[in-house]
Amino acid sequence: NLSGRSAGRFRSGKPEQTSQGKKAGKIMYNDLLTIGPVTIHGYGLMTAMGILAAYFSAEYRAKKKGLDSSKVFGLVVCCVALGYVCSKALYLITVLPDILADPSIFWSSLANGWVVLGGILGGILGGWLYCRWRKLPTWNFFDVGMASVALAQGFGRIGCFLAGCCYGAVSHGPLAVTFTDSDFAPNHVPLVPTQLISSALDFLLCFFLIFYDRKLKKREGEVTAWYLILYSAGRFVLEFWRGDINRGFVGPLSTSQFMSIFTFLAGVILLVLRRKSKPVQENSSGTEAEEKTSRAEAAG
Repeated sequence: NLSGRSAGRFRSGKPEQTSQGKKAGKIMYNDLLTIGPVTIHGYGLMTAMGILAAYFSAEYRAKKKGLDSSKVFGLVVCCVALGYVCSKALYLITVLPDILADPSIFWSSLANGWVVLGGILGGILGGWLYCRWRKLPTWNFFDVGMASVALAQGFGRIGCFLAGCCYGAVSHGPLAVTFTDSDFAPNHVPLVPTQLISSALDFLLCFFLIFYDRKLKKREGEVTAWYLILYSAGRFVLEFWRGDINRGFVGPLSTSQFMSIFTFLAGVILLVLRRKSKPVQENSSGTEAEEKTSRAEAAG
């Protein structure tokens, strides 16, 4: 679950103290800059950077592949819009018992709290609907877009770290971080930096998907399948080191672990089905460049 309103101060190891043993001056990492009534929050800034990076990278790669890059903007808008709705809806489901006990929580939950996997599924739905509406080659655009999704997630998780949400379990290892002024993470307790680990994995996934798309892909849709498989596997394992207990559980598994099982299986099934289709070089990709070539050959 994500939230972007907290102010987090963190250091590696134990929290910094003054000679009197008290906490040193407060540093607001999430509130990066305040100009009059306007405050730029770290979480919001990283989210915006992630969306912009996803858009520009997808547009560039779509153009390189001969796809109609002018459709990427609409695709991103639909993915973000449906992703937000589904992410919020799933979060509300996880806190439904609290809402039933205190209905006022519903209104505060509208501003804070998201579930990433809900956003991913909503984004995929939004992308599919947009491709159907605009009559675009779905798998071609999905394979271009999935690396950009992972890129956006990498930035978003840095925002989680700045905000102090999605924190890890207690740890006394050398990489542990300690928040001293967070509204979400427990203060003065060394924690596993799950946000930064997740961010690193997302960036690695982005680079792998780009490499796979360039060098290893045989059929359209394979990159999408590998995104579902690898992200789900990584998320399932990393959840064991999460420390925020309010993210919802299904039996012994967290909500995200439970959903990851199904997204992982969906990725495996998709990979198997797509490998039964024609290889990329034999497929009609439906790209603008190929249509122009076909028309030129017909005219000749």
